[in-house]
Amino acid sequence: MTAVIRIKPLHYVHVLDNNTNITRLEVGPKTFTRQDHEKIVEGPTAMIMIPPRSYCVISNPVVRDDKGVAVADKFGNVKVRWEDEEIRFEQEPFPLYPGEKVVGKITPLTLLNADSALLLRCIRDFKDGEKVRVAGDEWLFTGTTYYPRVEVKVVELRNATVLKPNQALRLRAKKDCVDFQGLPRKAGEEWLVRKTGSYLPGVEEEVVGVVQAEVLTEKRALHLRALKTFKDIFGKKRKAGEEWLVTFTDAETHIPDVYEEVVGKVNITTLSNRQYCIILDPIDEKGHQHFGKRELKRGEASFFLRPGERLESGIQNVHILGEEEALLLRARIPFKEGEVEHPAGDLWMLRGPCEYVPPVNVEIVENRTSIALDENEGIYVRDRKTGKVREVVGQTYMLNPNEELWAKELPASVEELLSKTGREPGTGKPVVVGSRDKTRVVTYRAPHNSAVQVYDYTAKQSRIVFGPELVMLKVNEEFTVLTLSGGVPKVQNKIKSLALLLGPDFTTDIVIVETSDHARLSLRLSYNWHFDVASLKDSEKSKIFSVPDFVGDACKAIASRVRGAVAAVSFDSFHKNSADIIKAAVFGTEEDGSPRNSLKFNANNLVITNIDIQSVEPVDQRTKDSLQKSVQLAIEITTKSQEASARRDAERAEQEAKGRLERQKLEDESKAESAKKKLLELQAESAVVEASGQAKAEAKAKSEATLIEAEAEVKQSILKADSTKIQADAELEQLALLQKQEREHLMALNQLEIQRAKELASIEAKKFRQVVEAIGADTICDIAQAGPQLQAQLLEGLGLKSFLITDGNSPINLFNTAQGLIGGAQ
Repeated sequence: MTAVIRIKPLHYVHVLDNNTNITRLEVGPKTFTRQDHEKIVEGPTAMIMIPPRSYCVISNPVVRDDKGVAVADKFGNVKVRWEDEEIRFEQEPFPLYPGEKVVGKITPLTLLNADSALLLRCIRDFKDGEKVRVAGDEWLFTGTTYYPRVEVKVVELRNATVLKPNQALRLRAKKDCVDFQGLPRKAGEEWLVRKTGSYLPGVEEEVVGVVQAEVLTEKRALHLRALKTFKDIFGKKRKAGEEWLVTFTDAETHIPDVYEEVVGKVNITTLSNRQYCIILDPIDEKGHQHFGKRELKRGEASFFLRPGERLESGIQNVHILGEEEALLLRARIPFKEGEVEHPAGDLWMLRGPCEYVPPVNVEIVENRTSIALDENEGIYVRDRKTGKVREVVGQTYMLNPNEELWAKELPASVEELLSKTGREPGTGKPVVVGSRDKTRVVTYRAPHNSAVQVYDYTAKQSRIVFGPELVMLKVNEEFTVLTLSGGVPKVQNKIKSLALLLGPDFTTDIVIVETSDHARLSLRLSYNWHFDVASLKDSEKSKIFSVPDFVGDACKAIASRVRGAVAAVSFDSFHKNSADIIKAAVFGTEEDGSPRNSLKFNANNLVITNIDIQSVEPVDQRTKDSLQKSVQLAIEITTKSQEASARRDAERAEQEAKGRLERQKLEDESKAESAKKKLLELQAESAVVEASGQAKAEAKAKSEATLIEAEAEVKQSILKADSTKIQADAELEQLALLQKQEREHLMALNQLEIQRAKELASIEAKKFRQVVEAIGADTICDIAQAGPQLQAQLLEGLGLKSFLITDGNSPINLFNTAQGLIGGAQ
């Protein structure tokens, strides 16, 4: 570190004297020469400059006397108030004494608006004017500029809350205090400030929030609940838990108090002149609620449901009954209507046309309408008193008070069959309709040429309905479900139906038979059948339902007859006369040996009129293969004969086509020769014209090309000469300018070099002179002598007359050195 320090104006340094261990302050402007026993602890450092309306905090400030001069102790150290602080405001720039420190940065003074204040807290006792502040005291500072003190701590900046119309400020007391209205407040107590404008909370007041007013209209009210017993803004005392409404008639806006809880908003209930409602648990004019009571209100009216009240079934329309409508009513409690007394639970009907609003002691059980029934429609009606069920068909009927519709249940299989009304065209899938109304009389449309059996379980008798006819079930009647065999071959319980088709129809079955020579065959037979109903009396017509599965029984009986007949013949015989053998086996023969035309089953009058053999296939694979080979052989013989005939026809057609082709070829060749001759003539004429035109064109083009080339060469020579002249002039001008610029540049460089040398010489001379002046002649002399003297003293202290130091790498001529030493000694 340099020993000479130049301290600028408004700068300072701290110098430690190592001999006395005292740190002192040196203030500029001055040149300070540091002694060997002194050390620069801090600096040079700029002084502290506090601008106007600012301050800074100084830690460990020095002790000053009445004149403001720093006080020193008996050793010369400046006295410092350790672990204390001092606030300094606008003043002349000042240095920091040893030990003093700046806490933070220079801070502008706090400026306060008219609607703001500082919450201050005393951290140590002091006297504020005539008032003594004790540590822990808090107060508000209002004004424009706040000058801080070390005894006071700024807790927070409080801004006034601006309250607009329909707003209130909710406050809470931190401890017992008196509010701005002069009312005493307990710690934790809350209240509202409703005055419009700005409000600055006090020291003991805490802002909870701003409460917005609820806007009330003619169609909306406010539902409130009291959190504790208090007196509301309208001056009415409210008990804890009490609920009430604030409507538009009370106030246009309402700010909920601190002890009021907003339960919700209630919309107005409006009834037109065609509406009414029933209020449960109504409240009277005195505010008393009557639990369990019902009150009727009829329009036109508008009202608010008060807390605890509710509507039964909401707003209802006035019941308007037409000529075919009625209401089933029930008395809730005994009452008298005109001259008629109704006990509790009494039922009666009110028939239209009229308007009706039920009183509170009457209950509407249901709204009934006359049921219009066609002659093919009906309903089941049950009497509640007797339990008797009857059907009503073909008239418009209104149920009596003691009557109700009765639902007739049917088995699931019957329900499924009734839901399938038909089949889709093309696909054959059954068409399913929706579920039936069980209170309606069950109907079934019997198809053409069919029969439906209905059984009455009460009378224990059945009736047969032949189609086409509409079957209507009475109360105690049920359908007879037919379960028939179906599929090919026949499978039991495959088909379910309500109607028995009378035919004529057919059914198909597969029968496995075996011939006398043990050839097993699969026969696909189709039977035409019908029921002979015309020959039966009315009392015997139920005979057709005596066999539950007539299809399966008939197929089994026919199959047994066919097996017996086929077993008695050989395969070849059966293959040639299969139709006659099967018909004779099924239908039988007359006494004269002629075959019969039909087979009749006497149990149910089923008649088989015809048998069709659709296919005969061997069951045994070897038999099937042999039969197939014989068939293939016959097919091959037929095919070969047809191929030979076709081959002859093709050869004949081919010969005819070849003759026509040769004749056409000769005609085409003659036409081609004539066309070729004409083409050669035209080609010769074209060659003559082409040769003469080409010669002329070539001669003319050659002469023009020669002329153009000559003109181009002349013009090119002229342009080339001009270009060479322009290029030479440009190069000459460029060389002259380049030489001129180089000469000027060298002259400028020489001038700059001369000027630089002069200035450097001047600077070096000035520098040497200033260094010599700063050090002084005596100092230079001392420096020059200090080295030799120090070396002499060191050698004298070591007792050495002379010495030589080397690193061993550089060679030394010891002979010359010894001679020099000897010569020096002499």
